[in-house]
Amino acid sequence: MKLLLDFLPLVLFFAVFKFADGSPEAAAAFASQHLGFLVSGGVVGAKEAPVLLATLVMMVATLAQAAIQKLRGQKIDLMLWISLGLVVVLGGATIWFHNETFIKWKPSVLYWAMGLSFWVSQALFGKNLLKRMLGAELQLDDAIWARLNLAWVLFFTALGLLNLYVAYSFSTSAWANFKVFGVTGLILVFTLAQGLYLSRHLPQDTAANDAEPKP
Repeated sequence: MKLLLDFLPLVLFFAVFKFADGSPEAAAAFASQHLGFLVSGGVVGAKEAPVLLATLVMMVATLAQAAIQKLRGQKIDLMLWISLGLVVVLGGATIWFHNETFIKWKPSVLYWAMGLSFWVSQALFGKNLLKRMLGAELQLDDAIWARLNLAWVLFFTALGLLNLYVAYSFSTSAWANFKVFGVTGLILVFTLAQGLYLSRHLPQDTAANDAEPKP
């Protein structure tokens, strides 16, 4: 359930964008009539209507995501707070100024914030976030944890740069496809690569237990 909630804003953004992009004139008319008070000048053009509507839906979904966790008594993690702040500020700027550039920067800033949190916790406070999250399940040397932590820092940094490259080099539709499918695929490949790396450094008894079939 939590996994579904985590991906819900992204899925809704993509779905609304693709739907509106199929009929941009109708999307512009709808946005101008019902949401004109949210944009400068009160009129939404056909070119920006799909991304503006998708951004608004993503903002509402992210707010709902945080509200649901709060109502359930769950702790809202730091990354969700950062994502919520970014989507409200950059999403609001995208809608008001009719400028999709703001929301296109949101993933990059989020990736860099995640990379920075991994680096700062290790470099300044001596706390490895990966070890804190996975240390109960994986017994590894501190040097291995440090390498894994650095790998995620570099990965998030590169992912943020790649997002901007796609945003400025291709159409908004291509960027939306990359945001959903490209980034998800890259994260999956990177995670699998880390899994292969980990398999070489797990203690023999742990690796053997993991290899045994479960009853």
